[in-house]
Amino acid sequence: MLIDSRGMGLNSSSLQMLVSMILYILVVIGIGVYFAKRANENSENYYLGGRSLGPWVTAFSAEASDMSGWLLMGLPGLAYWCGIADAFWTAFGLAVGTYINWLITAKRLRQYSIKVDNAITIPDFLSNRFHEKKKVILTLSSLFILVFFCVYAASCFVTCGKLFSSIFSAPYVPMMLCGVLLVVFYTFLGGFLAESTSDFMQAVIMIFALVCVLVSGTIAAGGLGEVFANLKSIPGFLDFFTLANPVTDQNGVQQVVQGMPVFGESQNYGIIRILSMLAWGLGYFGVPQVLLRFMAIRDVDELTKSRRVATVWVVISLASALFIGLVGRAFQPAALLTSSDAENIFSLLASILMHPLFAGIVMAGILAATISSSDSYLLIASSAFAKNLYQGVLKKDASDKQVMRMSRITLLAIAVLGAVIALDEDSVIFNIVSFAWAGFGATFGPVIILSLFWKKTSRKGAIAGMISGAAMVFIWKFLISPLGGVFGIYELLPAFLVSLLFIVIFSRIEGGPGEEIEKEFDEVAAEVIK
Repeated sequence: MLIDSRGMGLNSSSLQMLVSMILYILVVIGIGVYFAKRANENSENYYLGGRSLGPWVTAFSAEASDMSGWLLMGLPGLAYWCGIADAFWTAFGLAVGTYINWLITAKRLRQYSIKVDNAITIPDFLSNRFHEKKKVILTLSSLFILVFFCVYAASCFVTCGKLFSSIFSAPYVPMMLCGVLLVVFYTFLGGFLAESTSDFMQAVIMIFALVCVLVSGTIAAGGLGEVFANLKSIPGFLDFFTLANPVTDQNGVQQVVQGMPVFGESQNYGIIRILSMLAWGLGYFGVPQVLLRFMAIRDVDELTKSRRVATVWVVISLASALFIGLVGRAFQPAALLTSSDAENIFSLLASILMHPLFAGIVMAGILAATISSSDSYLLIASSAFAKNLYQGVLKKDASDKQVMRMSRITLLAIAVLGAVIALDEDSVIFNIVSFAWAGFGATFGPVIILSLFWKKTSRKGAIAGMISGAAMVFIWKFLISPLGGVFGIYELLPAFLVSLLFIVIFSRIEGGPGEEIEKEFDEVAAEVIK
C-alpha cells in the first residue's frame, strides 16, 4: 500500500484525515435528511425533484454526477502512466461534448419531456415520445439502464475501495463495501433533490481539491519548468501524437533501474487513437444522469447560464486532472508501478504534500466525486425498474408508495451487483468507465438526438437504434477490437454510427411516426424557438 511505504498506517495523520472525511460525510447525510420528507412525498419529487433545480445546481450537479471518481483517479492515472496524449484527447472530446450537449439538447429535451405527459425518466420520455401502447421502448431502455449502471456503479465502488485502502492501510474489499453502504444509505434518504444539492457542494469540493493538489504538487516539483524538463527525457510523454511506453514485466509492473522507471520507444499515436479519444464526447448525448438535469431545471431560460457554468467547470477540472498526472510523474516517478496503482497519484500527492486535516478535505474530493455519481446511478437505475418496468409494464395499478418501495429494493439489488463486479482490486477505473460510457452513448445518444431533431424518427427506428447500438458496443469491444489496427478504435464511435444508421433506415421503412406525433414534434420545436 502507498501509505505503508511512508510508514503512516493508522497513525495520527491517518486519523486526522479520517476526521475531515467523516465531517464531510456528516454534512452530506445532513443534506439527505433535510430533503427526505419532500423527496418521499411522491415519485416525481423523488426521481426529478419536482423540476425545481436552479441554474447553478443544475450545472454543478450534472457535471459532478457525470465525472465521478475517474476524474480524480482515472484521468490523472492515465496521464501518469503513459503521458499526455491519451488524457488530452479524451479531455478535449469531453469538453467539446459537454458544451454541444448543453447547447443543442438541454432546452428541447426540457420542453419535450413536459409535452409528452410530463415524463420524469428517460424511458418515460422515449416511450411517451412515440405514444407507445405496447411498452417495448420503455422495457428495452429500462433494461439497458440497469445493465450499464451496474457497471458504472462498480467503477465508483472501486474508487471508494482504492481510496480508503490506500489512506488507511486497510484491506480493499472491506473498504469498498463501506463505500457501498454509505452510498446506499444516502440515496435511500433524500432522492433526487438531496442528490442534486449535495452534488453542487461536491462539485465545488472536487474542483477545489484538483486545483489545490495541482498547485502544491507543481511547487514541490520545482515549478512547471522543472516538471516539463524532467518529463522531456521520457520518450513520447509530452507529445500529442505519440504515446509513452512503460516497460513492464509479465505481471504488468514497470521496471525500475537506479530509482527511475524504465520506458521503451514511444508508440505511434495515429488518427484512429485520436478519434477514439475524441469519441468520448459523443457519450454525453446518452448519459441519463446529465439528461435528467436538463429535464429538472425550474426555468428553461436559465439553461444558458447553466451551460456556461458547466463548461467552465469541466474545462478547469479536466485540465487540472491531466496536469496532476504529469506533475505526479515528475515528482514521484517510481512510486506507482502498475496502471492500476497509477490511479492513486492524486491521493498520494495529497497525503505527501498537505497537512493531514487539509489532506482529508482534499481526499473528500474523491469521495465527493464517487458519491455524487454513484447515488445518481443507483437512483436512475432503480427508477428504470420501479417506475418504468414495475409500474409501467408489470403492475400498472401500482400505487406511488408501492413504486417507492420497489425502487429501494431495486437500489439494493443493483448495489449488490455493482459490489460483486468491484471485488477485483486490480480493476482499472478508466477502463470500467469507458465501457459503460460507450454503452450509454451508443444506446441512447442517437435516439435522443434524432427524437429531438428529426420528426420522421419512428418507434421501430428507435427500437432498432437502441438494440443495434447496445449490441455493437459488446460486439466491437469483445470480438472486433482485439483484431487491432483500424478495428482497435473505441467501441463508442462505431456503435454510435451504427445506431444512427439503423434509426434512419427503419424509420424510413416504417414511413415516419404518424401525423399526430409529427404535429406534437412541431409544437415543441415552435416553443423552443420562442
